[in-house]
Amino acid sequence: MSAAAARVLGLLAERGQTLAAAESLTGGLVAAELTGVPGASRAFLGSVTAYATPLKHALLGVEAGLLRERGAVDPEVAVQMARGARDRLGADWGMATTGVAGPDPQDGQPVGTVYVAVAGPATTGAAAGKVVSLRLNGDRADIRRESVRSVLELLLAELSGNARAQDTEQNGGNGCLQP
Repeated sequence: MSAAAARVLGLLAERGQTLAAAESLTGGLVAAELTGVPGASRAFLGSVTAYATPLKHALLGVEAGLLRERGAVDPEVAVQMARGARDRLGADWGMATTGVAGPDPQDGQPVGTVYVAVAGPATTGAAAGKVVSLRLNGDRADIRRESVRSVLELLLAELSGNARAQDTEQNGGNGCLQP
């Protein structure tokens, strides 16, 4: 259980708000991190693991044209995944991960290209969605782990009212958040 997951769930529970996740490259790791927190069910509703590109459209409502034109590894895809999770699972907040964990490039994007996004309630500035671009180093496990940490930190920053998520240089500074 991570401290970030516990803080996110605690803040959501205090506010009486809920969370849903949409995952691609993390393959369920975000949901596992959240459900590892005792009492997670007070705020976490569930997740969609849309690993295959067509599922991002079918299950999360990501625009088919966007997926055809840019591929699944794209900042707007991440935002639409977060909104899709929020809307389709009936949550106040949605979060999403999409990217390339390796070993090979995807959609013309190099290994380590990741986008994490959150979409909040209509009453927040994050309702339309906020996305962060990451360029991560390491092996497949490192990239997936850092993606989980980064999406939780992005949501925590939004919940805390921070304008921008800060990189804590975990794993020797492997991650780099870019607005």
